Amino acid sequence: MEGDVMDKVEATATVCDFDPMSGSIPATKVEITVSCRNLLDRDTFSKSDPLVVLYTQGVETKQWREISKAAQPVFVNIKQCFQKLKPTEVRKFGRTEVIDNTLNPDFVRKYILDYFFEEKQNLRFDVYDIDSKSPDLAKHATDLNDFLGQVYCTLGEIVGSPASRLEKPLGGIPGKKCGTIILSAEELGNCRDYATMQFCANKLDKKDFFGKSDPFMVFYRSNEDGTFTICHKTEVVKNTLNPVWQPFSIPVRALCNGDYDRTIKVEVYDWDRDGSHDFIGEFISSYKDLCRGQSQLNVYEVVNAKKKIKKKRYINSGTVSLLSFNVESEHTFLDYIKGGTQIHFTVAIDFTASNGNPSQSTSLHYMNPYQMNAYAMALKAVGEIIQDYDSDKMFPALGFGAKLPPDGRVSHEFPLNGNIDNPYCNGMEGILEAYHQSLKTVQLYGPTNFAPVVNHVASYAAAVQDGSQYFVLLIITDGVISDMAQTKEAIVNAAKLPMSIIIVGVGQAEFDAMVELDGDDIRISSRGKLAERDIVQFVPFRDYMDRTGNHVLSMARLAKDVLAEIPDQLISYMKSRGIKPNPVPPAYSPCNDPQTNPV
Repeated sequence: MEGDVMDKVEATATVCDFDPMSGSIPATKVEITVSCRNLLDRDTFSKSDPLVVLYTQGVETKQWREISKAAQPVFVNIKQCFQKLKPTEVRKFGRTEVIDNTLNPDFVRKYILDYFFEEKQNLRFDVYDIDSKSPDLAKHATDLNDFLGQVYCTLGEIVGSPASRLEKPLGGIPGKKCGTIILSAEELGNCRDYATMQFCANKLDKKDFFGKSDPFMVFYRSNEDGTFTICHKTEVVKNTLNPVWQPFSIPVRALCNGDYDRTIKVEVYDWDRDGSHDFIGEFISSYKDLCRGQSQLNVYEVVNAKKKIKKKRYINSGTVSLLSFNVESEHTFLDYIKGGTQIHFTVAIDFTASNGNPSQSTSLHYMNPYQMNAYAMALKAVGEIIQDYDSDKMFPALGFGAKLPPDGRVSHEFPLNGNIDNPYCNGMEGILEAYHQSLKTVQLYGPTNFAPVVNHVASYAAAVQDGSQYFVLLIITDGVISDMAQTKEAIVNAAKLPMSIIIVGVGQAEFDAMVELDGDDIRISSRGKLAERDIVQFVPFRDYMDRTGNHVLSMARLAKDVLAEIPDQLISYMKSRGIKPNPVPPAYSPCNDPQTNPV
């Protein structure tokens, strides 16, 4: 049993296996919503804290891989994996959120998948009870009590079920009834609008014995069969009957999928720590009504139907008012690229002694004449894609953790080409050449400090914050970070800037600190200050080593996963600063050229 569970959490994954011979065009995109009922209760003093992980099966390899962070189609050219990403397609996680203390979760986070009518698309959903903050599923898999069950199906099975709603029993634990999973599919419209809105409430029912209520709202869009799909939860506002919730943004397609008259149901609850939230009441609206903005038409009575039946004098359980409503068209990553935004790529390589003597074959820096080492492969995989977005193809390349000639001083920010005044290398080949040359001239030493190279790139990003340039730092490292506090502070400061950081961990070390820096589950902070944005993406290189020795496929997957978040991170910076894409320059025409057609 333990081996089976370990198989379940084996590798990171893509929505569909990368296949350089495949050029399939998806018929459509579908959004999968997940709910569970009557899950196993694994916790002693509370209920389970469930999370669902989606795996897809490769057509050729038949291996199960976790859904990638970017739900995107298969492309012929691996460079297209980055070029075709749109912000609405980028998924922060390949997993649902964790919902505390419930055996009947309705997950808000969706999966977006490409649907191919002509293909059998095998899916596997695994359910876990998450008792720690670690996103490493292997740590939960080793504890068999954390595994709550699994189900196998195909995407066609979900789509082809009545109302595209499939309910199946969870299995995977012999002799146990694991409950059921409910999978709903809806085809996504092409609407790119985002709605930003804010609500307040007045005189909600008091639900807490020793205090007032802790209200929050849950939004649902209606489906064609009359059922409802959850699409948003507000934050909880503690101890008040007159809450004012924070503004939130949501894709219009998530609210109504382009049908402006479609019913939107909103339920109001009083939050309880044990997960048994008390129902206060509900109201209905529509996108068309919300578009009217703040007015008497958007003041809603919150009604509890059971109370209304029992109490003759019952009027309502309070009111909810729309304070503001604004709609903007979501700009895509390509809108900014077409408008002239340049992406500047900087690489920083770990030259600490823990990598091993470069002259020995056991070293991570070993220069094998027949095969690139892990550092070179990671650099080439990421760099060859991202270099297409930098017009001059000149990239700063830095090293850290080495003793430099001639005096042996330790540096955590030295140019690989040896030129302090001009650390730029010409393309990927130039970086690789400078890297190989550095291995012959510097002495590997230590410690492993990230903050200097993060601050180095941040100083350039700080100088250009108008949206014309965006900076990406690739750090390739083998070990445990030595300056965690300083690095966290540097990242929190960099999160305000047009900058992203990719960390690739090579070797067999534990990378727990890198996972913390990634900030997917818990936003990174320093001295009590949260980072404005999640700008770090970490992946362990060992997860991408192809067992067959075919490094091309492994490197394609690596590039796809580490670059998947860059478009979304770029857009989040632009939105936070109110920067819109520049108009696309007009296409060149000889008729418009003053040199060929002088006035």
